[in-house]
Amino acid sequence: MSAPRPLTITGGQLVLPGRPPAPGSLRCEGGVITAIGGAIAGPDDLVIEARGALIAPGLVDLGVFAIDKPAFHFGGITRAALMPDQGVVLDKPSSVRFAAQSGKPDLWVHPLAAATRDLAGTEIAELALMRDAGARAVATGRRWIGDSGTMHRLLSYAAMLGLVVITHAEDGGMTGSAVATAGEMATRLGLPSAPSAAEALAIARDLALAELTGARIHFRQVTTAAGLDLVRAAKARGIRVTAGVTPAHFMLSDTAISDFRTFTRLSPPLRSEADRQAVLAALADGTIDVVASGHDPRGPEDKRLPFADAEPGMAGAETLLALTLGLVRDGVIDLPRAFDLLAANPARLLGVQAGRLEHGLEADLALIDPAKPWVVDSDRMAAAAGNTPFDKQGVEGRVIALFKGGAAVG
Repeated sequence: MSAPRPLTITGGQLVLPGRPPAPGSLRCEGGVITAIGGAIAGPDDLVIEARGALIAPGLVDLGVFAIDKPAFHFGGITRAALMPDQGVVLDKPSSVRFAAQSGKPDLWVHPLAAATRDLAGTEIAELALMRDAGARAVATGRRWIGDSGTMHRLLSYAAMLGLVVITHAEDGGMTGSAVATAGEMATRLGLPSAPSAAEALAIARDLALAELTGARIHFRQVTTAAGLDLVRAAKARGIRVTAGVTPAHFMLSDTAISDFRTFTRLSPPLRSEADRQAVLAALADGTIDVVASGHDPRGPEDKRLPFADAEPGMAGAETLLALTLGLVRDGVIDLPRAFDLLAANPARLLGVQAGRLEHGLEADLALIDPAKPWVVDSDRMAAAAGNTPFDKQGVEGRVIALFKGGAAVG
């Protein structure tokens, strides 16, 4: 693929780390950002007038379950970290290498190596070989590793290799076949449920092991007040821990499952309103580091079933940006913090030179109209399947142009 022409974007509002958006221009050449602020176009540049739109880094989506380019491009995502739970589990160098190539030429795909062989939670996989094949981190997949000895060995090995361990935070012995959080709503609906304490128990064990080994650990979704308190305290003690969440858990509580709509069947399940408020507080105070889509498009064969039989998951890539910008409009966070959550922090966890508008970094860029209204419609989504709990909801914020390495995509 030939190198794109040098690109200069003028007349926009630059989204820079730690600063309010400011008028300016940006230039990139050879796939990287070469000037920010008062950038001047060269004679051969492609010049784009942003007309007041935000000039922002492309989103880095940490932990997707499918490569769904149309949905990613719609949502402003230029990099996707692929979970190991695939038809062919990402537990060998060959499968990791193949996954890393799957986004070319218009999407960066960063495979997450399976922590254990076949994600069975017992035998550690070939982490060093998978790192060399392109894996950017290690993940336990949809499940928690229940054996503490296995988890201790995993964290020790990952620390030696310099890899972050991304883990699912639910004690499987407590959750079993539960599809809802124990409480009034699950009782009224007669659904198999588990106490929200299953999350805190898993986090407490894994934090103790991370402290013992010195490993970096990322909890992909922390959705309860008790779990967030543990992460907050661990950060204060200097443990190398980060936490993520998806928009579903800051937008919705378990009242959303009241009509048995399987688009709200998620993992972890939706929590109480008190837990939802705790997530909002954790987004505001910095306890949560990443907002990710959890993109997991599921067709009718997985969702058009009784609630307890349906598969968990939602198509989240297209709504990730707009729902996070809603936090800005509501005064929960400011705009630079939003792009830390969506781009800079996940890029840092993956060790990629992206996620910020900074000289010398990859020119993965999005032009965004933050006030453009639109309605989420599950029947018209670009995703492979439209299983969104936000169907027919009005939102604001649309990507109007997207660039990977300075080349237009989408």
